[in-house]
Amino acid sequence: MENEMKLEFLSKSNNEAFARITVAAFAAQLDPTIEELADIKTAVSEAVTNSIIHGYEDNMGLVKINCGISGREITIEITDNGKGITNIEEARRPLYTSKPNLERSGMGFTIMESFMNEVRIESVVGIGTKIIMKKVIEKI
Repeated sequence: MENEMKLEFLSKSNNEAFARITVAAFAAQLDPTIEELADIKTAVSEAVTNSIIHGYEDNMGLVKINCGISGREITIEITDNGKGITNIEEARRPLYTSKPNLERSGMGFTIMESFMNEVRIESVVGIGTKIIMKKVIEKI
């Protein structure tokens, strides 16, 4: 890695904006287009919101973000120590939500996958979840 940063914050919904802005500021050193920056911010928002709403539910915990830059690629890892995902393939399915009572759209992973070049999900029930996203910033 040519550069790295780490961030930790409580799983409060008002920290989602803080997370997306911080990652965007870190990504800015790659001189992304406005569209590329918006893609990163949206994907980070979705991953952090999933950690808060699905991972921790009504409990408080920490959300951790690790970012690294190598060449023109940014890697973003968002980790929680929440309840974990029982069925990752089902959770990745468009329109699937485990929280229909909260009027969730079930598009979080679909959005992440459409805006990033790569999305991996690692999860263990009762231990937590890690989302690893990669985006190549095109040189103008």
